[in-house]
Amino acid sequence: MSSVNGQSNELREHSTGELVKQLTEQTTTLVRKEIELAKTELAAKGKVAGEGAGILGGAAVVGLLALGVLTAMILALLDKAMEFWIAALIVAVVYAAVAAVLAANGRDRVKKGMPPAPEQTVETVKEDVQWAKSQAKSVRR
Repeated sequence: MSSVNGQSNELREHSTGELVKQLTEQTTTLVRKEIELAKTELAAKGKVAGEGAGILGGAAVVGLLALGVLTAMILALLDKAMEFWIAALIVAVVYAAVAAVLAANGRDRVKKGMPPAPEQTVETVKEDVQWAKSQAKSVRR
């Protein structure tokens, strides 16, 4: 409490112009720091979302490369034991299941990076607004 009273007494010794100047300087510094925090937070979220998108892209490329060769090999093998159309249906169902698992994994990674809004910065800005209001009230007294 004594440091608060001491600070309050110290503030009373300054002119209103000096106090407004200090408040302006502190607010400017605070805004700059909040912008830096937002940039850092957005970069981190963008990186996570980018990783998820990269995984989805990689899954698509690998799937397309392997799909042609693997499909031909499996169809040739199954064609000896059953009708060709049944063999093709079995292969298609298996590939669809694999694609669903890969898509779910990639989607989850992309969601980790969303929303791209800097949530921590929003919270600290709210705190800063409250601080600035309390400082403005102190200057008026």
